[in-house]
Amino acid sequence: MENGEGEEGEYTKDGSVDLRGNPVLRSKRGGWTACTFIVVYELFERMAYYGVASNLVMYMTTKLHQGTVDAANNVTNWAGTVFLTPLIGAFVADAYLGRYWTFVAGSAVYLMGMLLLTLAVSVPALKPPPCDAGGACPRASALQLAVYFGGLYTIALGHGGTKPNISTIGADQFDDFHPAERLRKLSFFNWWMFSVFLGILFSTTVLVYLQDNVSWAVGLRPAAAAVFLAGTPRYRHKPLPPKGGSPLAMMCKVLAAAAWKWRVKVPEDPRELHELEPEHYASNRRRVVATTSATGWSMRFLDKAAVQSAAPPWALCTVTEVEETKQIARLLPLLFTLSVPCALMAQVGTLFVKQGATLDRRVVSSSSFRVPPASLGAFVTLTMLVCVALYDRVVVPAVRRRTKNPRGITLLQRIGAGLLLQVVTMATTAAVENRRLSFARSHHAVAATAGGGHELPLTIFILLPQFVLMGAADALLVPGMIEFFYDQSPESMKSLGTAISLTAYGAGSFLSSAILSLVQRATASGSSSTPWVANDLNASRLDRYYAFLAALAAANLLVFVALSCRYTYRAEFTETVDDVAGPDASRVHSEPQAPMAP
Repeated sequence: MENGEGEEGEYTKDGSVDLRGNPVLRSKRGGWTACTFIVVYELFERMAYYGVASNLVMYMTTKLHQGTVDAANNVTNWAGTVFLTPLIGAFVADAYLGRYWTFVAGSAVYLMGMLLLTLAVSVPALKPPPCDAGGACPRASALQLAVYFGGLYTIALGHGGTKPNISTIGADQFDDFHPAERLRKLSFFNWWMFSVFLGILFSTTVLVYLQDNVSWAVGLRPAAAAVFLAGTPRYRHKPLPPKGGSPLAMMCKVLAAAAWKWRVKVPEDPRELHELEPEHYASNRRRVVATTSATGWSMRFLDKAAVQSAAPPWALCTVTEVEETKQIARLLPLLFTLSVPCALMAQVGTLFVKQGATLDRRVVSSSSFRVPPASLGAFVTLTMLVCVALYDRVVVPAVRRRTKNPRGITLLQRIGAGLLLQVVTMATTAAVENRRLSFARSHHAVAATAGGGHELPLTIFILLPQFVLMGAADALLVPGMIEFFYDQSPESMKSLGTAISLTAYGAGSFLSSAILSLVQRATASGSSSTPWVANDLNASRLDRYYAFLAALAAANLLVFVALSCRYTYRAEFTETVDDVAGPDASRVHSEPQAPMAP
C-alpha cells in the first residue's frame, strides 16, 4: 500500500532502499530473514579467519623456526594491521561505494590473500626444511617469508573492506522507526556475536587439529562469500548522499573552520548558527541535527565553524556537520582506554598458546590423542557462547524490569563490567603461571627447545581458568564495544563508527607487541636477572609479566570509569525521514541525555 498502512504493503521509514535505489517493502526485505544470510556468513568467515589466526604463533615457531618473542610480535603486528585497515573500508563505504559493494570488493581481495597463504603452507619450495636431528633449524628464505607474509597482509587488506561493513549491513536490516524491528535490533549484536563465537569454536577445535595433524592448507572463505551473495535479494541498504563525500573530509573541514574562526564569538541563540532547511536533508534521506548545549563533552569551540561571519566560504559549516563531528570526537577518549583490554585479548593467541605447548596435552594419561595448544581457545569461545545467550535471554530481561532500560544496563556499564572481569582474569593467569613455573623448577625443566621448553608432566587443563574467565570478559566486552560505537556514531557514519571500534583491537595488538618487546629488553639486560619472557618459557618469569598486565588493566579501568561518568549518550531520533520532509517539519534535536554511569 502506497500510504504505508498495513504490514504487508508497508515501506520502511528509515530511508532503506534496494541496490537500485528504490524504496523497499518491509515484508520483502530485511529483518531476521536477511540477517540469517549475514549471520551464517559470519559463522563461516570466522572459521576461516581464526583457522589462520589461532594457530599462527605455532606455525611461525615450529615451521618458520622463529623465536617465541619474534613470533608473538609478528602475530600481534599482523593482527594490529587487520584491525586498522577497516578505517580504509569504512572511508570507501561511507563516501563512495556504499557498504555492500565495498564488502564485495574486500571479499575478492580477502580470497586472493587466502589463496596466496595456502600456496605458502602447501608448496614445499615455499617452506623452510624441518630441523635436523641435531636441533639446527634452517631459517626461512626471503622468498618464503615474502610469500607467507604477503598472503597474511593481503588478507588484512581484504579484511578492511569486509569487517566494518558486515555487522553494519546486518544492523541496517532493522528499521529504527518500527517498534518491533527496533526491539529485534537490540538483540542483533548479541546473536551476531554468537555466530562469531561459534565459528571461532569450530576453528580452534576442528581446524586447528587438522592443521596440526593433517595439513595447514584448510580454509572456508569461499563458502562464506557464497552465502553472503546468496542473500543479496533480501538485503536493505542505506543510500549514499547524492554527491557522496568523505565523512573524514567533512570532520577535517569542521576542525579547520573552527580554528580559522577561533576569535569569533558563538552567539547565545543557536538559531543564529548556519543550517540548511530540513527539506534539504529529507531529499538526501538524512536527518538534520540541532546543536547541543554546554553540558558534558559539548566541545562548544567547534560551534565556531557554524558561525556566519566574514570568512572564506570553505570556513562555514552547518550545525549538522559540527554535531556529527562532535559525536565522533566524544568517542575517541573512550576508544583510547579500550586499547589495553584488546592488548590483553591478544595474549590468548600468543603467550597462552605457548604456555599450553609446555604442558602435558593428553586428555588422559593412557591416551595417544594430544590436544593442540591453540585448541584451548575453544574454552574462551564456549564460555562466550554460553554467557552471550544467558545475557540476552536471562540477564537483560531481568535487569530491564528494574532499570527500564531496553538493554538492561547501559552499553558503557556492560563494557566496564568486562574490563573488571579482565583484571580478575590476568590476576588469575599470573597465579596459574606461578604454579606452572614452580612445577617446572621442581622438575629442572629449563633446557630450551625448538618448541619453547620441555613438556612438563603437568596437565594442560590447569590453564582452563584463564581461558574461561577471558571468555566471560569477552562476552561482555566485545559485543558491547561494537554496539556502542555503532549506536553512538552519526547516522551517515555507521561504517566509520564500526571501524573505529575495530581500531581498538589494532592498537591493542601493536600495544601488546610494544609492551612485550620493552619487557623483554628490560628484564634480559642484567646478567643475573631472569627474563620475564624468553624462548624457553620454563626458564622465564611469565607470571611477573601477567601480574604487570593485571596492574595495567586495573589502572586502565579507573580511567575508563572516570571518562564514562562524563559521557553523554547520543539522543534517540523519533522522527522518520518522511516526517522531517513534512510541512510542519521541525529540526530533529540531538540534545544528549544526562551523563550516565558507565
